[in-house]
Amino acid sequence: QLQLVESGGGLVQPGGSLRLSCAASGLTSDYHTIGWFRQAPGKEREGVSCISSSDGSTYYADSVKGRFTISRDNAKNTVVLQMNSLKPEDTAVYYCAFRANRCVLKFGYFGSWGQGTQVTVSS
Repeated sequence: QLQLVESGGGLVQPGGSLRLSCAASGLTSDYHTIGWFRQAPGKEREGVSCISSSDGSTYYADSVKGRFTISRDNAKNTVVLQMNSLKPEDTAVYYCAFRANRCVLKFGYFGSWGQGTQVTVSS
């Protein structure tokens, strides 16, 4: 069965960087999308970024464009979210998710989810 496990979260100061990883196992689809979402306390879950397995196409939320970069490591079946210039408003639990189709940053389109990793941006 498909398993998604996030890692790399932690505490970082504003302006700092953090690298999140999503390790996927049991992945059988040749064409799929891995997306990153986040949810802060008291707020709705929002899309951050996604990447397609077939052509590497990506999508970023406006709030993270120019600061975050999503990439794939096919040899390790992982998707990495490199987060730079972090802001306090980036504080949230970050989740990775699977969709058997192209990149669309809408959480309802993703059917499998990891447990999340906490990212805290604070001085």
